Amino acid sequence: MAEKRRTKPDTDADAEGKRYYRIGEVSKITGVEAYVLRYWESQFRWMAPTKSRSQQRLYRKRDIEIIQLIKRLLYEERFTIAGAKKKLQELGMSRALDAPQLDLALETDPRQQIRRIREALQEVRSTLA
Repeated sequence: MAEKRRTKPDTDADAEGKRYYRIGEVSKITGVEAYVLRYWESQFRWMAPTKSRSQQRLYRKRDIEIIQLIKRLLYEERFTIAGAKKKLQELGMSRALDAPQLDLALETDPRQQIRRIREALQEVRSTLA
């Protein structure tokens, strides 16, 4: 007698229905080479993907978001690894992953923050008019 499997919908999965990604897939998604991802794991303690029984790295969607955030800090904002670690510790991971907040949090000059907020509001106003 065939055993009937029960499947429940996966709410954490992305649109494709995937919950885990291998390092090669993550490399293609993020544009970061696999050896760089492995190095970042050793430098950023919170970037530690789970591993399968065969010791393959399995990344979740949140892991990919963290990788994109680290990439942004290192490549676009020009932080050093030590500086990026410090900034992420100051902000906290959940706050840092919120993209609009990150833009403002990275600014150290309050006048620059206000200028960016004003520009964003003017952009919204122009689209509404």
